[in-house]
Amino acid sequence: MSATAISAPLRLTRDTTALRAHAKSMRRHVLRMAEIVGQGYVGQGLGIADVLAAVYFSELHTRPAEPTWPGRDRFVLSIGHYAIGLYAALAEAGIIPVEELSTYGADGSRLEMSAPETTTGVEMTGGSLGHGLTQSVGMALGLRLQGKDARVFNLLSDGECQEGSTWEAALAGAHHKLDHLIAIIDCNNQQADGAPSKVMGIEPLHEKWAAFGWHTQRVSGHDFPALLAAFAQIRATPGKPHAIVVDTLMGKGVKAFEDREKNHFIRVAPEEWTLANRQLEESA
Repeated sequence: MSATAISAPLRLTRDTTALRAHAKSMRRHVLRMAEIVGQGYVGQGLGIADVLAAVYFSELHTRPAEPTWPGRDRFVLSIGHYAIGLYAALAEAGIIPVEELSTYGADGSRLEMSAPETTTGVEMTGGSLGHGLTQSVGMALGLRLQGKDARVFNLLSDGECQEGSTWEAALAGAHHKLDHLIAIIDCNNQQADGAPSKVMGIEPLHEKWAAFGWHTQRVSGHDFPALLAAFAQIRATPGKPHAIVVDTLMGKGVKAFEDREKNHFIRVAPEEWTLANRQLEESA
């Protein structure tokens, strides 16, 4: 491998048309992986695709051919079962081969249903929720001690905001003024046992993060101009850690999945895949 290939950074853009194209391609990857196993967290993978496209292709400084480059920005997936969405992003960015997506969920594959940190491009083994922000705070502190200006992006869920460890980490992030730490909280109003409002109410979530000392914004997770504006506001606001609460729709782009009453874990009949793929191609 040439030195040029090793050092080439991922090309970033703020062209919303290009970002939408990346998101659409990532949703195709998600459906392809989900169809292989016939079930899974396909709703989350579809719902978070726009946010991941914005992070990976407009913000994240990384080198696809050198995924452990010390100066890279870190993307920490706290929600391990969103792995299907992360793998789609990693493949779209050229960090893992697109061909490897066909091994998703297979025996011996490194693309497990819950992302392990042994997989290229995965910074943390997710699964037990409420641990991602704590590790992200530690990473951000470590980067500061090393004199690096790399940022740490942590994607966590609305359900994780029911965990005490999340709020302990939020206190620590504000106390240490970790302005290179960005928490992205996915609010899709769905968890394993139903809507968070029925399990353990967390709203008004953006006001709570602000009260904990974080520079906080709330935007639609499917609005690229709003997402780009939020990241721009972060760059203009030093001295505090940052939280972006993103409201997303589970199954986004596939009407049949969007409309399911319970879509935290979807079991899909073989004949439904043709419909799902057609609806995705017809979606905006």
